[in-house]
Amino acid sequence: MLQKLPILLGIFVVMALSNAVVPVLPDFAEGAALQGLVYSAYFLGAFVTVLPAGLASDRIGSVPLIRAGLLLTLASGVLILLFPSGLPLLVFRVVEGIGAGLFLSAALAWANSQLPAGHLSGYVMASLNLGLVVGLLATGWLDAAFGSHLAGIAFFTVLAVPAAAMSVVVRESERTGFAKADFAGIVRNYFWLFAAAIVLVGMTGAVAAVYPEYTGNDSSVLALQLATINIATIVALLVTPRLALRPAPTIRAASLLMAAAVLAGYVTPYAFPAIGALSGVFIVAVLAFLAETKIEQGVMTGLFNTASYAGFTFLSAIAGMVAGGIGFLAAFLLLAGMAVAVAVPIGRCRCEYRG
Repeated sequence: MLQKLPILLGIFVVMALSNAVVPVLPDFAEGAALQGLVYSAYFLGAFVTVLPAGLASDRIGSVPLIRAGLLLTLASGVLILLFPSGLPLLVFRVVEGIGAGLFLSAALAWANSQLPAGHLSGYVMASLNLGLVVGLLATGWLDAAFGSHLAGIAFFTVLAVPAAAMSVVVRESERTGFAKADFAGIVRNYFWLFAAAIVLVGMTGAVAAVYPEYTGNDSSVLALQLATINIATIVALLVTPRLALRPAPTIRAASLLMAAAVLAGYVTPYAFPAIGALSGVFIVAVLAFLAETKIEQGVMTGLFNTASYAGFTFLSAIAGMVAGGIGFLAAFLLLAGMAVAVAVPIGRCRCEYRG
C-alpha cells in the first residue's frame, strides 16, 4: 500500500490540475474556438508523450518517468500562475500535458503489470477521474470564494509538492511472464480497439470543452454539471472491473448508447452521467483485456493512452471549432455521428489474448 499511495495521489493531483481550467475557461480566452485550444493544448502535450513514455517504461522502468512527470506537473502549475494568458498559457498547458503523459503511461504500465490483471489499473483510473471531479468542483468553489479564476490552479499546484515528494518510495514492479512487444503486430491486431478509445474516451473531454460556452452558466454550476461525467465514470470503474466483458460487443453497445447520450446532452446535462458511465465501462474492459494479453504493458498502455489523448486533443478542438463556426447543435451532432461510426468496424479487430 505504501507504494500504491503515491501512484494514486499522483494521478489524482495531475488530473485535478489539468481540469482546473475547465469551469473558468471563459476567463482564460474569449469564444468557443480559443477556449477549445486552451483546453486541448494540455491534451496535445500528453498525446505526443504517452506512447514514448510507455515504450520507455518497458526499457528503463516506470519509476523514473513517474517522478519526472510529477516534477513537470508541479513546474507547469507554477508557470501557468505566472503567465495565465495568450501564447505562454498555451505553451505551458502543453508542458503540463507532457508531464501528465509521462506519469500516466508509466503509472499504468506499473499498475497493469501486477496481478490480478487490470485490477489495480481500475483503481488508478478511478483516482484519475476523482481528480478530474475534484478539479472541477474545487475550482468552481474557489473561484466563487476568492473571485479569481487562478485559485484552483494555485491550490492543486501546492498539492503537487507532497505528491512529487512521496514518489521516492515507489519501486519497480515485477514484470515476469510478459512477452516482448511486436509493435507492428500490436497496431495491426488491435487497431480498431485503439480507434474506439479515441472516440469513446475522448468524448467526455469534447463535451466538457464546448459545454461552458454553450450554456453560459457560472463556474460553480458548470463544475457541478460536468463533474457528473467523472463521478459516473468512477462508479463504472469501481463496479465493473471483474466483469468478463469482451471488447467487440462491449464497444459496439457502448458506442451506440454513447451517441444517444451525447445527443441528449445537447438538451439536458442529466445525460452527462450516462456519457461518463459508458466511457468507464469501456476503459475497464480494455485495460483488463490488455493486461490479459501478457504483452509488455508499457507499449500496450502507451498505445491506449495515445488513443485516449488523441480523442481528448482532436475531438475537443474539432468540437470547439465547429461550435464556434457553425453552431453548437452541429458540434453535438458531429460527436454523436463519430460515436455511431465506431460501432461499424470494431468487428474487424483481430483481438487475441493469452490470459
